[in-house]
Amino acid sequence: MSASTSRPGWKERIMPAVAAALIRLLGFTWRVRIVGGEHFERLHAAQQPFMFILWHGELLPLIWHHRNQGVFILVSEHKDGELVAQAARRLGYGLVRGSTSRGGARALLEVAKLLKQGKTLAVTPDGPRGPRHTFTAGAVVASQRSGTPMLTIRAAADRAWRLRSWDSFLIPKPFARLSIAYGAPAHVDATDIAGAERETTRFEAMLNATGVAIGA
Repeated sequence: MSASTSRPGWKERIMPAVAAALIRLLGFTWRVRIVGGEHFERLHAAQQPFMFILWHGELLPLIWHHRNQGVFILVSEHKDGELVAQAARRLGYGLVRGSTSRGGARALLEVAKLLKQGKTLAVTPDGPRGPRHTFTAGAVVASQRSGTPMLTIRAAADRAWRLRSWDSFLIPKPFARLSIAYGAPAHVDATDIAGAERETTRFEAMLNATGVAIGA
């Protein structure tokens, strides 16, 4: 393959910049209400490594809210994940390519390594292809291996578009009121991988419960 054919096309080069610009234009109009913010502030102030856990469909408002904070985000290597990855990079995120399901072993090793180095990670345990709101085991295993807590986070908007995608992707409309909720940080109560995998139902319930206060 020649060098010219291996280069990204103009769409691949331009679209991430356009997407990041549109997120900024929308984001600056949003008004945000925080629920349970003390859970995040406590971890952040202590400079303690942890892992954000969020549903894939609520990624957009949460990427905006935590921009430029040095967070690393786990993004699928699928072609449809490339736009998200490069737009997130322009909003100040570090990238780990892979998922908590397909091809996940290498990505989860990198996640655990970054957590041990003191970094903050964000993972969507129902990504990259669902089923929606179904918690796969990868994030729990990475948390158990690194000994770091997971912090659930949810988002809702009073006015939004919902894409007809597997995750009902949420796009808050201009001047929407956002509600962002944090749960209490929690460690994986297991000493091995098999035990960690059995913890998925507990963390799935915790993530769903985090959204109750804001109607997510």
